[in-house]
Amino acid sequence: MALTDRLKRGFVGRPIGSDRLGETLLPKRVALPVFASDALSSVSYASEEILLVLALGGITLLHYTPWIAAAVVILMLTVVASYRQNVHAYPSGGGDYEVASVNLGPRAGLMVGSALLVDYVLTVAVSVSAGVANLTSAATGLAEHKVLLASLLVVLLTLVNLRGVRESGTAFAVPSYAFIVGVLVMIVTGLVKTALGDAPRAESAEYHIHPEQSFTGLFLIFLILRAFASGCTALTGVEAISNGVPAFRRPKSRNAATTLFLMGAIAVTMFAGVTALALISDVHVAENPADLIGSNGEEQRTVIAQIAAAVFGDGSPGFVYVAAVTTLILILAANTAFNGFPVLGSILARDGYLPRQLHTRGDRLAYSNGIILLAGFAILLIVVFDAQVTALIQLYILGVFISFTLSQTGMVRHWARLLRGSADADATATATGAGAAAGASAGSGDSGEKLDDQLTGRVPLEARMRGRVRRYQVVSFLGACMTGAVLILVLLTKFTRGAWIVCIAIPVIYLCMQGIQRHYDRVASELTPEPGPPTLPSRVHGVVLVSKMHAPTLRALAYAKATRPHTLVATTVAVDPAETERLRQAWEERDIKIDLVVLASPYREVTRPVLEYVARIRRESPRDVVAVFVPEYVVGRWWEHLLHNQSALRLKARLLFQPGVMMTSVPWQLESSSHAQTRRDHAGAGAVRRGRVLPSEQVRPGNGSGT
Repeated sequence: MALTDRLKRGFVGRPIGSDRLGETLLPKRVALPVFASDALSSVSYASEEILLVLALGGITLLHYTPWIAAAVVILMLTVVASYRQNVHAYPSGGGDYEVASVNLGPRAGLMVGSALLVDYVLTVAVSVSAGVANLTSAATGLAEHKVLLASLLVVLLTLVNLRGVRESGTAFAVPSYAFIVGVLVMIVTGLVKTALGDAPRAESAEYHIHPEQSFTGLFLIFLILRAFASGCTALTGVEAISNGVPAFRRPKSRNAATTLFLMGAIAVTMFAGVTALALISDVHVAENPADLIGSNGEEQRTVIAQIAAAVFGDGSPGFVYVAAVTTLILILAANTAFNGFPVLGSILARDGYLPRQLHTRGDRLAYSNGIILLAGFAILLIVVFDAQVTALIQLYILGVFISFTLSQTGMVRHWARLLRGSADADATATATGAGAAAGASAGSGDSGEKLDDQLTGRVPLEARMRGRVRRYQVVSFLGACMTGAVLILVLLTKFTRGAWIVCIAIPVIYLCMQGIQRHYDRVASELTPEPGPPTLPSRVHGVVLVSKMHAPTLRALAYAKATRPHTLVATTVAVDPAETERLRQAWEERDIKIDLVVLASPYREVTRPVLEYVARIRRESPRDVVAVFVPEYVVGRWWEHLLHNQSALRLKARLLFQPGVMMTSVPWQLESSSHAQTRRDHAGAGAVRRGRVLPSEQVRPGNGSGT
């Protein structure tokens, strides 16, 4: 086994057969940390974002925090309720992209796909940077290495996800549940202390905030709306479950909907609790630490770290636990994107909008190419923005609210079409007397599958379901209106603070994907065969490229002759007259019955004379085909590639662009390649002994393989 293969197996693990795909499906207890870690982790900074914006007007504006938090909670509950319907109506895993494409058209779907791709990249960059910021709040000595730490963590997450969805989910389950337990215990402890008259007091409670200016009238309204838009970061990740329905165990839709409900309930509880404790403990934060009057101007701790210190005591085991699990969940929140981005990329690649390499699974049944692509873009953002959460967060949530709005608008049309189709079906059934049969058909099967069949429109709606669908339509309409309003707010409040970058990135990605689709469509059109049998060439001219008389040359000549072309010649380029003369003499001594054509090369070029010779044959006989046979060495060591085959590679690269020219490589295995193959064979046999049987080696009943 080669060194690169050994390294890959060490980090990623042994390949998994396609027949074991079902073993990678997730139960609800594992799916929750896999798909909900982003939404749950945003609890740690959503409240902080509200406080940071309101702090621009000083401490006096902090009393608006409960009302802003309440509006965020209402929006979150509405979106969660709406997405629970999505997973039943579109259980194939296309999520927002599929909903928008089917109901609003491919352009809307492509816009959603572009927005989500940007959002997933930002999710990784923001989550990992926020985790590093929380880490440096507890270990301030690491603050100057934030970019390096964040980049290394992205690489670590990439390696874990390359091992497969099931393994990454199991690895991330414990930290996610530990975070939930830690925050809930902190909230309960803080509220109990407050009820007993011993309210926690934050370390920043005595600080005053220097306001940037006095906010009144329209400026105050704008600031409140900006704080609400920043607090809406709590909604990020809600859409991930609807994109990952195929990864759930059966019944897929029901399990996904249950997981979505649990995620919403936990996230709302923790967000409300953290916000309440931040107000009770008088946490004061500012974007610029110098604006905190009374502080020493050093970088301040995060809000959740200050609350943990106030509730449990600074440096206590409780504080250390909350700080540790918060750091972990913030870092692992990026795992939501590592599951969403590759799946979405695979669907877009299937539809021809992205390179087809993104559609295929790797040898661990994960979409490896999508995972690596996501990691690369995330590291680029981390480096460009110096791992600053405040800067990255301004680019955040715009993409996700574009997808929210278009998806919910699409669902309104889906429900309307379902109700209209059901009414038409009822009219037809009444006229033909087949209504009872339709109802019996719809009533068969598993209740979860029956619900999906009706909500997807595969079978007519039952009468009792129409009222529920109308309620679904109302929820989707409210969700579309609310998320659309937030989208406008985000554009107005964040555009000049960095969101303009996303406003450029999404259209650029949209146009690139359209260009990729046009390319694939054009290629498919060119490759479509014409009716009738294939047209045979008039004649085939065989040309064997020769440099010297040795075993590879003789093999190439023998193979070319065995293919029985109409004409066959050998060609050599006269770069060195003495070498060419020795080749001619060896040719005559062996009495080879194939003409040797010597191509002049006054400028000692090899490629150009061969190209001109082949082109001359094509000009003389345009309907003929020229088959060029190239002897090549097969080597076993990476550095040997640098020493051999360079002229052959250049020739093949140029001849591939010539119409009517067929390239054939005739390999000659050197001794090093034989040793390399022997090592690979031993490694393969070892893998079989460890229990991994290749598909071609599986024994099937009745094939005569038994004894």
